[in-house]
This record gives sequence, structure tokens and C-alpha cells, in this order.
Amino acid sequence: MDEVVLRSLVRWPDVPACYGWLSLDRSGRWRLQGDVVRHRGLAEFIGRNYLNDEAGQWFFQNGPQRVYVALDYTPWVFGWNAATPNLLISHTGRTTNARAAFVDEHGALLIDTDLGIGLLASQDLVALSDQLQLGDDLRRGTLALGERTVLVHPIQAAEVAARFHFNPSPTSQA
Repeated sequence: MDEVVLRSLVRWPDVPACYGWLSLDRSGRWRLQGDVVRHRGLAEFIGRNYLNDEAGQWFFQNGPQRVYVALDYTPWVFGWNAATPNLLISHTGRTTNARAAFVDEHGALLIDTDLGIGLLASQDLVALSDQLQLGDDLRRGTLALGERTVLVHPIQAAEVAARFHFNPSPTSQA
């Protein structure tokens, strides 16, 4: 968390949380009331201060205020680059390693990492397609990420949040 955020938490400890303003789309873009956050500095600030609470709700710590994030699918969106094949890069710029992979009934590729579960950004599916070997049912197989190979398992989209312990739609009642 940014130092300025930590200082503000001490100075104003009881600021109410904010819901319904910020979301994360399936491409890894922050959206404020539906509009893409295009200001690079703001997007990076949100990413540096992106955390989760004990209830599995993800939020952006904006100074003393928690701004809860509605997730279009998963709390992380990952990209992949052949230049660094062992690593995935999150929508916040953090690098991570894959532990397992999943394909849902819609063909989305999800990757469980050291950070948690995330969706592979659709623009990277083509780049990663040579690394993905699926079986006859197209939902089981292996994914080679550099020197690391992980198993690919089937999963139902409706089961992802419960299985990986996150709340995609935080509310003040949670």
C-alpha cells in the first residue's frame, strides 16, 4: 500500500466504505461507474492499493476509504508474454507463477497463481495457444508456461467464486 494511504488511515480511521462505483472488467481494466479509467497514474494507484478483506471482497484503499470493486469474473486478470514465459503479469503489474489452470464451459482460461485465481486476458489467448494442450473434451490437458507445466481442469463459471473464496459483488450487507 502507498505510504500516503497508510498515513491517511491513521489520520481518518472511520471513513465509510464506498460500493457500486468501481469495477474490474474481463480485460483487466478498472471502470468508474462503467467508464474505463484511462488515466495511467490513477489506474496504477488503484492497482498498488488493491487488496481483499476477510470476506473475500476486493477493494481499492483510496486514502482512508475502502472502495469495493465489483468483479466481472475474477479478482485478477493475467497477461502472458513469450519473452518471459515462466511468468504471468497481473492487471496491476505484479508478476506471478501458475499453480493450476481451468477452462470453463464458455472456453475462458482461468489460472490459479500465487496471487489467486485470475482470468487470462482474451488478447493473450492466441499468444498462449501453442502452450495449451487440451484433451478430447477440450477442457482437460496441460498448459506449459516456460519451464513450468500445470494441469488444466474443467470448471463451471458459476462455481469459481465459491471455490476460490471471493465475492464478485460486494455490498455493504456482506
